[in-house]
Formats: sequence, structure tokens, C-alpha cells
Amino acid sequence: MDDDEARTRLLDAAEALFYAEGIQAVGMDRIRTQSGVPLKRLYKVFPAKEALVTAYLERRDRRWTAGLRGAMAGAADPVWAVFEWLAAWFSEPDFRGCAFLNAYGELGTGPAAVLDVVRRHKAELRELLAEAAGPGREELADQLLILVEGATVVAALDPGPDPARRAGEAAAALLARAGAGAR
Repeated sequence: MDDDEARTRLLDAAEALFYAEGIQAVGMDRIRTQSGVPLKRLYKVFPAKEALVTAYLERRDRRWTAGLRGAMAGAADPVWAVFEWLAAWFSEPDFRGCAFLNAYGELGTGPAAVLDVVRRHKAELRELLAEAAGPGREELADQLLILVEGATVVAALDPGPDPARRAGEAAAALLARAGAGAR
């Protein structure tokens, strides 16, 4: 097993365990066992748990953001596409809320590298929403961010598409008030 394969196996195991059970609840030995990566190789690839948590969140950010961006691409109404995409995500059987908010909730302002990834992710989400809202609509992008985050938190407590749909309806009302139209 080379370092690239070990990295992939470790990240797969970390993502499954961290997202399902929490970062602090899962130790490195458990990740080593689930991944099948020898202890020496694990610490060669990720010298500390903070490095593994950071890499897990960075990889999740790339996939999550690409999925959302793909849903928005070419959509007649990119704002509505955001909430439809969220509805599908909230309905996934292993949905446990936002991995980034979960990490922040567990670690607070703890490891700086982890906090940086969380902040970058949220800033990128806000930029995607600004693109969807259209040029010159910064306040609308901020309001959409609050709707997305609120829907995600509500869905973490009660999974399913309804929080996204209700937030999408609120977004449509904001857009109509702003003269942008939705749906």
C-alpha cells in the first residue's frame, strides 16, 4: 500500500466515522482499524488527528460544493435549484447535518486549520448563493445563506425534504420582493 492509497482509505474511514459519530468520539486507532492502514503508515500520512480532520473537511468541501455547483449550472432558476438540491441531500439515509457546523460545534475555535476550512467553506457557500442571486444583490445572498443554514440545522434534527422546501418558499418570497422572481 502506497501513501496515496493509505490517504484515500484513511479519509474514507474518517469521513464515515466523523460524520456519523463526531470528531471527538472517534480516535485514531478506530480509523486505523476501519481503514486497514498500518499505524506507522497512518502517522506518516497524517502526523496528527488535526491534519486528518482538516483533510477530511477539505475533501468534503470539494465534493459538496461541486455537487451544489452542478445542481445550479444551467438551472432556469439557480436559487430554486439550491433548495431542490438541499431537499435531496436532507433525504439521504445517512444525513447528519452540516459536517462543517458539526465540526465547529465540537471543536469551537480549536485547531486553527480546522476553523479555517470551516470558514472557507461557508464563505464559498455564500459566494455560490451570491452567484445564484445575481449581481449587486449582496443583502439577498446573505439572506439566502441564513435560509440554507437554518434549513440544514432543522433537517439535522428532522431529516427529510420539508425544511429545504419551506426555506425555498421563503427564498421565493424574498426574490419576489426583490423583483427577481423564483420558480
